Amino acid sequence: MTGTPSQRLRAVHLTTVHNAFDVRIFHKEVKTLAAAGYVMTLIAQHDRDETVDGIRLLALPRPPNRLTRIFGLAGQALRLAVRQSADIYHFHDPELLLVGLLLKLTGVGRVCFYDAHEDVPKDIRSKDWIHPWLRGGLALAAASVEWTAARLLDGVVAATPSIARRFPARKTVVVQNYPLPEEFPTGQFPPYADRPPDILYIGGITPIRGALEMVRAMEHLPASLPARLVLVGRFAPNSLEQAARACAGWARVDYRGWRPRREALQLLGQARVGLALLHPAPNHVEAQPNKLFEYMAAGLPVVASHFPLWRDIVERHQCGLLVDPMDPQAISGAVRWLLEHPAEAQQMGQNGQAAVLQYFHWPTEAKKLIAFYEQFQ
Repeated sequence: MTGTPSQRLRAVHLTTVHNAFDVRIFHKEVKTLAAAGYVMTLIAQHDRDETVDGIRLLALPRPPNRLTRIFGLAGQALRLAVRQSADIYHFHDPELLLVGLLLKLTGVGRVCFYDAHEDVPKDIRSKDWIHPWLRGGLALAAASVEWTAARLLDGVVAATPSIARRFPARKTVVVQNYPLPEEFPTGQFPPYADRPPDILYIGGITPIRGALEMVRAMEHLPASLPARLVLVGRFAPNSLEQAARACAGWARVDYRGWRPRREALQLLGQARVGLALLHPAPNHVEAQPNKLFEYMAAGLPVVASHFPLWRDIVERHQCGLLVDPMDPQAISGAVRWLLEHPAEAQQMGQNGQAAVLQYFHWPTEAKKLIAFYEQFQ
């Protein structure tokens, strides 16, 4: 996008769920649009108002609980958004659908986009904090709200093709969450053969992401194999950490807690296997998790859930092994095979890295996002 500053369009991204430096929102979408010439503002949870990399951050407080976030932060985000008098408003959470509709229907937002990160109705059916009797009704209600909003708003940015299928094709673009090549430069990490036999998991550590299965898998590795499971992230709920520590496999766990992104990415180069073991929940089967592609980008062979979509990626590019994510012995067997066959494991890692460089990288998605925006200039 070119032009004098007075001609540049102003865009505001809003989120009440994600932090200010969320990878998809800040590092990918917002930075991409800023580089394309848009004047960018991000309203998100943060400690203070500031400008980072030319992007203006307007801080929302961190809420003490989920209800405060849903019913309190949305109002604050709306007030901040109205004050910006922007040309484009782009919001990232289903709980901001009402905010987006208010901005659109009152004329404050000339153009309003909804960024669908998840299949929300399916996600609701898997939420353990929602009573099982309520999940079906809430899922139907969420689907109805999204259906209505999608027809009143100007466009939808969907994170995967399966999510996009839920929205009108004529106003939906798929912008997938592929890795940023600059975060994985060639030659950044130590040679594969020089790395310790560590198995790595980075991300939210929750039951539905296979936390206990990963720890229990360590019980089944032979004592002669000096492998560790390196966990990077936060446990949720807190009781899950206690349950994990009670497992015999915890003796072979190196728990690092939450780490800054730069440090977490460096850990990719200090492991031999990356784990992506989501449970077969409705919202997971057709998901495309960041960590799967980031492991591939870093040259790590993966041990991943045997979902059909993931099978198409992992087997087609020969970049890892697929297992039943509910079976710790199957997970252990795949990990053991990779550690005991380092040459084959290294080749799988190289295959995954080549696939990311050719197919699964952010620049291709950035072009689609910019082209979508340019339709509304």
